[in-house]
Amino acid sequence: MKRYLVIFEGRIQGVGFRAWCQRFAVQYNCTGKVRNMSNGMVELQIQGEPEKIKIVLSKIKEGNMFIHVDEMHTKEIALQMDEKRFGVDYY
Repeated sequence: MKRYLVIFEGRIQGVGFRAWCQRFAVQYNCTGKVRNMSNGMVELQIQGEPEKIKIVLSKIKEGNMFIHVDEMHTKEIALQMDEKRFGVDYY
């Protein structure tokens, strides 16, 4: 089990990016959260089996006709053992 902090840059706000992240995280049984940042980037915290996280991040980075990821910065962080789901912060 691993947990990562991932910062995304690109065309990622106002295009359904947080829901896109949640879709794949839930599909691959990962927990965590995603939120928009005031500087136009998006912060993702994702926890799960390393091979599943790798798949989720790959699918997120692929984007779609609206979402375009230019940069993805990843850092391993401490596990949240009490976390049960993947959430989206809307603020």
